[in-house]
Amino acid sequence: MSDHRLPAPHLPAPHLRAADAVRAALAAVLGEHMAAGRLTVAEYEERLARAYAATTYGELGELTADLPRGAPPEQPARRAHSRAARHGWGCHGADAGAWRSWASTAAIVLTIWALTSLASAQLLYFWPMWVIGPWGALLLAQSRGGRGRSRPLGRSAM
Repeated sequence: MSDHRLPAPHLPAPHLRAADAVRAALAAVLGEHMAAGRLTVAEYEERLARAYAATTYGELGELTADLPRGAPPEQPARRAHSRAARHGWGCHGADAGAWRSWASTAAIVLTIWALTSLASAQLLYFWPMWVIGPWGALLLAQSRGGRGRSRPLGRSAM
């Protein structure tokens, strides 16, 4: 089992003990494969648990033996972006996922405020404005100005 399929090009023998940094690097590789659709969430979680429990390079190599080497291709991300562009969201600034997160959080905090107001039989201070107001304003500015993330996280301009 000399081919470990870990990020490093030349790894020590399988019987040698692995460092925490190697386990963390393998966790990142597993995350990339999950994001590319090669692993389900359950498979990823199981392999991640095994990665952090592993003590040798051989045990770590088994976790990526059935996965291709190298970085996942960029094509799926472009396809998702073009689908977003066709539907009119996600092109610039805040994407639909950010707005859905904001809307669900707004619904939760408004429900909590309404229930506590009903339970106390009076209108309480409208504290949800401090949660949904600034966040919504930021998302709106990103949507209007297109100043949101223009490239995926972890990528820098060259």
